[in-house]
Amino acid sequence: MNSSLKRKKHRCGWCEGDPLYEAYHDTEWGVPVYDDQRIFEFLILETFQAGLSWITVLRKRENFREAFDDFDYKKMAVYSEEKIQELLANPGIIRNKLKVRSAVNNAQAFIKIKEEFGSFSKYIWSFVNGQPIQNNVENYKEAPATTKISDKLSKDLKKRGFKFVGSTVVYAHMQATGMVNDHEIKCFRYKEIHPDL
Repeated sequence: MNSSLKRKKHRCGWCEGDPLYEAYHDTEWGVPVYDDQRIFEFLILETFQAGLSWITVLRKRENFREAFDDFDYKKMAVYSEEKIQELLANPGIIRNKLKVRSAVNNAQAFIKIKEEFGSFSKYIWSFVNGQPIQNNVENYKEAPATTKISDKLSKDLKKRGFKFVGSTVVYAHMQATGMVNDHEIKCFRYKEIHPDL
């Protein structure tokens, strides 16, 4: 047992070589998230990632948490113009005017869905019937960028007022929050996350 633990763990290829990326992969990526607050944080971070690399966002994550009141959607939904300008002047985050404004807009849309469904988690997980989809990815480069489900979810989120939620962003969110298990099948996390496999 001890000798196997000493052996180098096989990880998904996309995270190797960066300690921050590896820690995120080993502890968070692909783990099913049902808590509304955490789902919201992932969703907002994904919208800021659009067009950029995820590591760029990850390196600024603590700055984002501080700037956006720990992703408290109730506070974010009522941000004033003064607060928005303060965010746009914050060098610690991604200062994209459209994305910053969309974060406020998305907090408002998030609350509406919560009110309608009882929780955002209930709403979003309904797209996969409440169960993570188990994929069999051999090489992360072969994982899809979008699926029919992410297309459908993206379309529905847009209809409900969300911005920066194209199908690629939505699928990345589904991967991050464990709605799909896209760990490579040789990755040590593939079975750790879903031991029943």
